[in-house]
Amino acid sequence: MLPDINVYKILEIIGTIAFASSGAMVAVKRRLGYLGIVVLGVTTAVGGGMCRDILIGQTPPGMFLDPTNTIIAFWTVNCMFLTIRMKWSQLLHLQGETYDNIMNFLDAVGLGLFTATGVNMAISAGFGNNGFLCAFLGVITGVGGGILRDILSGQTPVVLRKHIYACASIAGAVSYLLFMQAADHNLSMFLSSSIVVMIRLLARKYDWNLPGAQ
Repeated sequence: MLPDINVYKILEIIGTIAFASSGAMVAVKRRLGYLGIVVLGVTTAVGGGMCRDILIGQTPPGMFLDPTNTIIAFWTVNCMFLTIRMKWSQLLHLQGETYDNIMNFLDAVGLGLFTATGVNMAISAGFGNNGFLCAFLGVITGVGGGILRDILSGQTPVVLRKHIYACASIAGAVSYLLFMQAADHNLSMFLSSSIVVMIRLLARKYDWNLPGAQ
């Protein structure tokens, strides 16, 4: 058993809210109806964890055994929907550069926190002696929801096209395993998730990208 799981739950809830919000914003921009907004927001929030659980053979996935995160995602999406529906969208500035900055921040927070909690969950599931698997599961947890969101909304997944994304998640997952050599799980989660968020924000600011074919 891992020590004090409270930090894990707090980070997971914050990540759920961030990813649910980003999913809802994408759905609104794509002009989907209420059901589409809910499906996209909830899928973004819990999709990565569901993929992770399936890979480690935890069936049914945790989102069905403990629907707390699903419920949080649902109410987050509804709050976003009501905010926009009641003509308060001016407060969110869901257009242009400001929209991209908000989306990038939400994605960065969700990616960082879910990468860290994904590694944590892999270790708690008994795979702590397999660093490659733990890192892989952390990355899947971080990017999985965003991939499902983009596929459902008819876009090329952001992990394949926009700034340094998966690389930031990989850096965070590896950092978690390195920090574990000298720190406990709670501190490792906090530090590794901070690294992911920092990389994503800097990638946005300085337009960092991996080289392409052209």
